[in-house]
Amino acid sequence: MARYTGPKAKIARRFNDPIFGPSKAAQRKSYPPGQHGKGRRRKQSEYAVQLNAKQKAKYTYGVLERQFANLFHKATRKDGITGEVLLQLLEARLDNVVYRLGIAPTRRAARQLVLHKHITVNGSIVNIASYSVKTGDVIGVREKSKSLEVITESLTRSSKRYSWLDWDGNEMIGKFVAVPTREEIPENIQEQLIVELYSK
Repeated sequence: MARYTGPKAKIARRFNDPIFGPSKAAQRKSYPPGQHGKGRRRKQSEYAVQLNAKQKAKYTYGVLERQFANLFHKATRKDGITGEVLLQLLEARLDNVVYRLGIAPTRRAARQLVLHKHITVNGSIVNIASYSVKTGDVIGVREKSKSLEVITESLTRSSKRYSWLDWDGNEMIGKFVAVPTREEIPENIQEQLIVELYSK
């Protein structure tokens, strides 16, 4: 299945945000590019700013261009603010929900757990990372996979909890309680710029 496999620190530096997790290499230098720091950072055009917003959202959620465009067009057909609905659709992806529940340390790891059939939805194994989770769905770890080191370590380290998700650590099951509002989504994404870009 297609996914981004290029350098992560380079992308994180471009957006000045650790979108793939904490990394020293992701820190942007205080001086301009060039051998002696004499290069100059040009002012970005309006289009470049809008494109950056879209690229950041794509890399953050691990979605490629065609998938992202499809999600955007789906968001335009739904009621509500298009940018907010787009982020809600991205948050409802199964790989993202697995990451938010703390079952995996990163979205990439969550995607791999889903593809390798370690995750269940409402008791059935689902191995499609882009599967859209609905309100009331129960997401769990398959019985045989509960002792996997990557899962147990991630759950031990994970301390973040989100208001739209319920988690039972003993049973290793979580529930998608409600669709998150924009205020509840912690990602630093300017969704209005994405809407402006696609509206051209």
